[in-house]
Amino acid sequence: MLTILFMFEIMKMTVRIKKYTLLIVTILFLISSSFIIHWLEPETFPNAFVGFWFVMTTVTTTGYGDYVPHTIIGRIFGLLLYLIGIGLIGIVIGKIVESFGIYRRLKEEGKLRFKGKGHYVIIGWSNKSKHTMNELLEIDQQAKILVIDSLKNAPFEHERFSYIQGDPTDKATLQKANVVAARAVLVFTRDNEVNSVAADGQSLLIVSAIEGFAVEMKTEIYTIVEILKDKHISNFKHANVDEFIVSDEALSDMMAKAAVDKGSSKMIMELLSSRSGVDIRKVENCDRWTTYNDAFEELKKVGANLISDGNDFNILTKLEERIPTNAELYVICSPESYKKIAGVD
Repeated sequence: MLTILFMFEIMKMTVRIKKYTLLIVTILFLISSSFIIHWLEPETFPNAFVGFWFVMTTVTTTGYGDYVPHTIIGRIFGLLLYLIGIGLIGIVIGKIVESFGIYRRLKEEGKLRFKGKGHYVIIGWSNKSKHTMNELLEIDQQAKILVIDSLKNAPFEHERFSYIQGDPTDKATLQKANVVAARAVLVFTRDNEVNSVAADGQSLLIVSAIEGFAVEMKTEIYTIVEILKDKHISNFKHANVDEFIVSDEALSDMMAKAAVDKGSSKMIMELLSSRSGVDIRKVENCDRWTTYNDAFEELKKVGANLISDGNDFNILTKLEERIPTNAELYVICSPESYKKIAGVD
């Protein structure tokens, strides 16, 4: 009875030991036990490896029975392995399971550092950002999405989704999200925001913090910002924002085009959505292409339609002109055609 109580006290002490200390103690216990049983019964356990085999099959309760001690002292030591080793291994396994639980909880709460690269960072969780995330996952089959927000738990579950809880104007949060290695950072306003000045002011504060962090890290971070009023764009110039998406302006333009050319809004919405089966994609300029017509004809063969050079959509009127070195060529094509373009340019 005293022995059992003594063992319980040892187990209680073991549970309170730190994980790394417990791991080291367990390893030392298993290795030393392997040499001890070899020393006690060298004929039954001719080397330490055979002793280790016996120790592991004993403490894991596997018990193959291919090696068993024959002497009294060897069997007493075997009993100690049962009493101490099985409890010790059980505690180690419990600690491992507990660690996985802690890791999962911290990940759901957005408290773990993201170590990936080439991901898309979305700042601000809303219906708009959720829709954008789904489109990114649909368009780019390798896309990894990371959301920064103040929610207590991750708002979405997906194998390529990560969450960081924190203030996007805080450098520690930006470091945790590894924004310097991100492919792009997208800043959204909240749903049903009526105060455009406050909303755009918050977005300005966020992108200023991001660009300031980029300067500090001596790198460039591609930023795309949703703005409610186009008149606020001038306030963002010093922040070096790469692209603006004006919510009010986009809606107004869509309504006007739908009124003049009925049904045009449906076509535009389908083109912007991955459901249509085609996307607007940017392609790299190829050394083989001298004129726009060279690019137009070669891309056409793989099912891609060259539509613009940057914001210039007058490609058909300038097919014989030379393509400048800084050209930004965009095409409309299916995902399959876009994969073929990799073999063209």
